[in-house]
Amino acid sequence: MPISSYIRDLRSRVGHDLLLVPSVAVIVRDDRGRVLLARSVDLGLWLPPGGAVEPDESPLEAAVRETREETGLVVEPVRVVGAYGGPEHRVVYPNGDVVSYVMTLLEATVVAGVPVPDGEETLEVRYFSRDEIASVPTPPWLGEALRDALDGGAR
Repeated sequence: MPISSYIRDLRSRVGHDLLLVPSVAVIVRDDRGRVLLARSVDLGLWLPPGGAVEPDESPLEAAVRETREETGLVVEPVRVVGAYGGPEHRVVYPNGDVVSYVMTLLEATVVAGVPVPDGEETLEVRYFSRDEIASVPTPPWLGEALRDALDGGAR
């Protein structure tokens, strides 16, 4: 689902102005320790699965829903890695919408499914080693998030 009805309604009132949006990102690893990333339709960046938390939804529920929607995988969150925000979490979308995300980063394990892009939000889905991640376009916050998730740090 590219944009929720809740955000669509807000956008009808505020136009492209800045919205502060709670969100989640999910670190999923395969049995070789590689990290699952999906290439976004909007920005072309490789990101962990994730997105906005909907009204009355917990971050854990959002993590499961967003991962399933974007990758086809059913996951079980195992820990909260940290909470993030700030200038590196501000996004200006191609249509002019401006969003500042406050992100809860979670680690999750796969319960079922095979990684498949949804074609609406994600163009490709694949596992990357840390070295491979350095060779693809990613958002500015991903390095810190991966260090916290993979090196045992937490914020």
